[in-house]
Amino acid sequence: MSFKGLHRGLLIALALPVLLMLAACSTKSSGNIVEGKVNVVTTFYPIYEFAGEIGGEDVNAINLLPVGVEPHDWTPRSQDIINTSKAQLFLYNGAGLEGWVPNFLKSLESDSETKAVEVSQGVDYIMTDEEDGHDHGEAEAAENHAAEGSSDSLHTDPHTWVSPKSALIMAENIKESLIAVDPAHKAGYEERYNKLAERLQALDSKFETELAKMPNKEIVVSHQAFSYLARDYGLTQHAIMGLSPDSEPRGQDLVNLAALVKEEGIRYIFFEELVSDKLAKTLAGEAGVETMVLNPVEGLTEAQEKNGDNYFTLMEKNLQNLILALQ
Repeated sequence: MSFKGLHRGLLIALALPVLLMLAACSTKSSGNIVEGKVNVVTTFYPIYEFAGEIGGEDVNAINLLPVGVEPHDWTPRSQDIINTSKAQLFLYNGAGLEGWVPNFLKSLESDSETKAVEVSQGVDYIMTDEEDGHDHGEAEAAENHAAEGSSDSLHTDPHTWVSPKSALIMAENIKESLIAVDPAHKAGYEERYNKLAERLQALDSKFETELAKMPNKEIVVSHQAFSYLARDYGLTQHAIMGLSPDSEPRGQDLVNLAALVKEEGIRYIFFEELVSDKLAKTLAGEAGVETMVLNPVEGLTEAQEKNGDNYFTLMEKNLQNLILALQ
């Protein structure tokens, strides 16, 4: 097919609605305050999982994000404000993921003693200077450093947790926040955090070892959610869509990506189970390659929850798919 024909086909794909079907952890997503425990309100799945693992029986974790909602665009309800006002801790990712947080915190009840913690603090943030959020490779990302100013910058990549290295920093922040509000159970928090940290360190080592063996380093993904993973493990990410999975790519970007796929001998276009795969499949079809899942772990589908999946099982599947694609 000619580039002109490809351009037309991709523009038609752009006109199709991007169906967002994210289901971020349904467990306790509409939970209630429990007296006698440390009530921890979290904004989306990875933080909820880590808070529950570190908190153990001392904590009642409530995940705000309901089933079927994408975290980039979600806004809280009045009941969420009431619950959070009564909680001891409010844990959010920060780095621009939850743009509603400043107003949400201002809306808490006047007598609320809830401690708000941005759990991505301490991660070396990746910044993008492109307003539409499109990624044209990681060349400039390697030179980006931590954002010392506002972490709510529209150009901060918020997908910190997708790298086990960053997830380890986030887990430590969660542990410290629990100890700060409930020092009586410090020993338990430390013990459970240490077990979680060992698992994250083992996952990190496995990513480093396995991906270092791969002859290819280029990945094409549907949503620019893998910059931290790419930076930390020596990969180069090219994204069809920007930082938000419902951002619209330009037709010319897709034409350029199709050319890149052919030139670099890339064999797979990665898509997400929780976001429409139409653009990824269109690009793959035009470039003559296959598609495969790479999960940004923003939440669980109902099937994944039923199967007992979690951050670790999803990241293990990501690693196996990366190995297959990069051979």
